[in-house]
Amino acid sequence: MSLTQEFKKFVLRGNLMDMAIGFTVGAAFTTVAKSLVNDLIMPPIGLLLGGADFSDLFVVIADGEKVAPPYLTLKAAQEAGAVTLNFGTFINNVISLLLVAVAMFILIRVINRVDDALEQELDDPPKEPEEPSEKKCPYCRTTIAFRAIRCPACTSALAESA
Repeated sequence: MSLTQEFKKFVLRGNLMDMAIGFTVGAAFTTVAKSLVNDLIMPPIGLLLGGADFSDLFVVIADGEKVAPPYLTLKAAQEAGAVTLNFGTFINNVISLLLVAVAMFILIRVINRVDDALEQELDDPPKEPEEPSEKKCPYCRTTIAFRAIRCPACTSALAESA
């Protein structure tokens, strides 16, 4: 088998195609998840925490050449050409990751429950009521078989059970 045929076989293998589709959908899903966290979850949390934003927490490793320190914001330090260790941005990203993970867990849990409910509904068609095994004679109140047409105790004729 030639190298090109072997490569073609590898690329067109089902698992690889499924993985490519998974990555593409995952990338789109990541965009939605980040928007969920950044645009819907973080603003109320920031409001509750008094506008907490860690992005301006940094350490200057080397001063900038354009402007001398101190730098009040990370953006000002970067514009000055300073070399910085941006641990505040890292903290924001970790918090964002945790919130995305929690949001995805809740979303997937809801989807799984809905899927299970729909699957159970499709798998278990409505059951017809089961026929009872016994009934009472309307004349003597003795317990008799459900399909009996005559009571063994009082010998009364009974209507046939449907």
